[in-house]
Parts: sequence; C-alpha cells; structure tokens
Amino acid sequence: MAENEKETLVRADHVKVYFKGKSRKDGTVKAVDDVSLDIRKGETFGVVGESGCGKSTLGRTLIRLIDPTDGHIYLNGEDISKLKGADLKAMRRKMQIIFQDPSACLNPRRTVRQILMEPFEIHKMDKDQDVEARIMELLQLVGLDSYHLSRYPHELSGGQKQRIGIARALALKPDLIVCDEAVSALDVSVQAQVLNLLQELKQKLGLTYFFISHNLNVVYQVSDRVGVMYLGKMVEIADYDQLYEKRYHPYTEALLSAIPQVNQEDRKERIHLEGEVPSPTDPPSGCRFHTRCPKACDRCKAEEPALREIAPGHLVACHLYDA
Repeated sequence: MAENEKETLVRADHVKVYFKGKSRKDGTVKAVDDVSLDIRKGETFGVVGESGCGKSTLGRTLIRLIDPTDGHIYLNGEDISKLKGADLKAMRRKMQIIFQDPSACLNPRRTVRQILMEPFEIHKMDKDQDVEARIMELLQLVGLDSYHLSRYPHELSGGQKQRIGIARALALKPDLIVCDEAVSALDVSVQAQVLNLLQELKQKLGLTYFFISHNLNVVYQVSDRVGVMYLGKMVEIADYDQLYEKRYHPYTEALLSAIPQVNQEDRKERIHLEGEVPSPTDPPSGCRFHTRCPKACDRCKAEEPALREIAPGHLVACHLYDA
C-alpha cells in the first residue's frame, strides 16, 4: 500500500461535478458522480466511454479548470481541490492540457512565438534569460523549425497546430498532461504521427498522461491502464492488456466488440446495446447501465454496485461479481 501511494501522482477521491440548469425544469446535470481513481507517475491513464459520459469534465476537473462540486483531488499528496488565487496559479505549472481542436485553442491574432511565450508571461518568467532558448527547445521537441515562430495559426496545418498546442503544454515542465481527445480532429495519418510524438515525449521527459478518447484503438495504443466511464461513473479500471484479455463489465464487453478486426479469426460477435443513453439529469436508480444491460437483474435496478477489486489491479462495478 505504501509503495502504491508513493507512486501515485494524482488521486481523485469521490469526485463529483454537478451543473445546475438555468431553471428548475432543466434539472441538475450529474456529469461526474462519485469517481475515485489514481494516476501513477510516468504512466498513461486512458479513459474511454460514449460521448457525454463525463470524460472531458473529469479530466478538466483533475487540473482544476472546472471546480469539483464535492470530493478531493490530490497532487503529490497535496489536496488541490480548494486552492484559490496565487496557490491555484502556482499549481497550474504542474498540470497542463492539450485540447481537442487545435484551431480553436490557438489565438489567431498571435504568432507561434507569442503563443509559446504566453505561459512564461502569465507566470512572470518572460524576463528570464533562458526563455528564448526554451522556446527553441520546445519547437525542436515537437518536430518544428525556427521559421515557424513567425507564422500565425492559419498558416499551419492541423498537425502543426496540434504540435504547437503540445509545445505550449510542455513549456513549464508539468508533471501531468491531460490529453482531451488530442488526436480526434486530425487526419488518420497525422494522428499516428502525433501519437508517436506523445509517446516519445513521455519517454524522454518522464511525463504522465491522462488520455481521453472515444477511440478504443487509440487508447490501447498509448495507455498503460484504462478506465471505462458510463454516465458519470467509472465502471471498470485495469491494465490495458488485462482489459483486452478479460473484461468483466457488460458495458466494456460491448465497447470492445465494436473494435474492427482485420483477421477473420479474431472477429467476435458485435454486441448491440438496446435503447438510448439515459439523461445525466435523471440517471436510473441502482446500476446506471441496467436499462441497456443484457445481463441486468432485479438487484441491478435497486442497488448501485461499488467499484471494487476482483483481480489484482482490476476494478469493476458490477453485481455479477459480488460472490
């Protein structure tokens, strides 16, 4: 236990994120509802799930871009969930994010040099003598040249824009980087290049990633551990190879059955889930997946399953494995 605690970089403890509607009729959106997990130093923790399940909200909450409604978030053992002002600003050096759309997250009125200078300006480091050298180093790390410094975002390709987004995230040498669908807006060939770049940077700089994606193939390519989310809940967490060999939750089974297989021998029958994803403003009682689960029983409708370890390092929230 002590060894695991020592290795933990970020820990979420019963984190909830609720958004109140504009009127009473709108209800309260339970985007993240009682999620606990740990992210170990030097690993890539992948998160998958359908659109609207709370992946991005959880990632942004971990780095305090969104304030948690309840629960605690620990960075290197320090509770950061209530930080404000100068303390919160100082914490932001240690946790950064790469956004999904590189075109939307870069200021079109600023050159690449100005964009990369911005983190240093915000943290009053722009007068340091080595900032210019650091900017050149960042460009080299992401595979760009010095002539890109005078370019504006509209003069760059999608892949180049995302490389600038990665360089900006690396500027202050953070411990954790949240990759929020970081390659989903790119062409397939460019996706592979950016994924390879992220892997190289992880090995070279000792980075830790919280990698959000709806693409299971991408998650398996880059992740050390994988968390599966459904309707604001974490339903399964395991090493990626464990999850590929043996998945326990019916929702995880359905997700993995949707991965295209090239070899006929590896193909498995596709599991088609019935019905629509329930509204996060009015989630089902008991297990939130029971309205679509082919293995649901009466207990699933009445009692919410706890996320617990059923094999070494493999956590599942399902009544099928309570015995």
